[in-house]
Amino acid sequence: MIDKNVVTRIVDEWLEGKDYFLVDVTISPDNKIVVEIDHAEGVWIDDCVDLSRYIESKLNREEEDFELEVGSAGIGQPFKVLRQYQNYIGEEVEVLTNNHKKLVGTLKDANESNFTITIQKKVKPEGAKRPHMEDEDLTFAYNEIKYTKYVIKFK
Repeated sequence: MIDKNVVTRIVDEWLEGKDYFLVDVTISPDNKIVVEIDHAEGVWIDDCVDLSRYIESKLNREEEDFELEVGSAGIGQPFKVLRQYQNYIGEEVEVLTNNHKKLVGTLKDANESNFTITIQKKVKPEGAKRPHMEDEDLTFAYNEIKYTKYVIKFK
């Protein structure tokens, strides 16, 4: 089986000096290699082709045959790396917590240990006739959630 670390190193070489970043590398037992890359402004098909050719030039099919797929991280897919969180700061995201609570809010901040979203919740002050909406910041460690993903809106 082809070593994931070898493929990751090859991808990292190609990424050097580019604004793209690696999201994921998976290799199945039958040597199907799937490489996901991303970019703040989207991924161009020509760059996927270029990366695919670069990987193929560094691996030897004579030693071990493989199938290779290079693409962008799906827009509706859960975030996998910190840089994806950072690219979507200020955007609306959906978070599913480990206790199955789904929240929708604006991604406010993200760092190596946690991220913060701002949600709107109804608050009824004591003595008030009607509740009003108020912003609340919620911070999560990455191990406290099942996923975070960008909310796609059609207008």
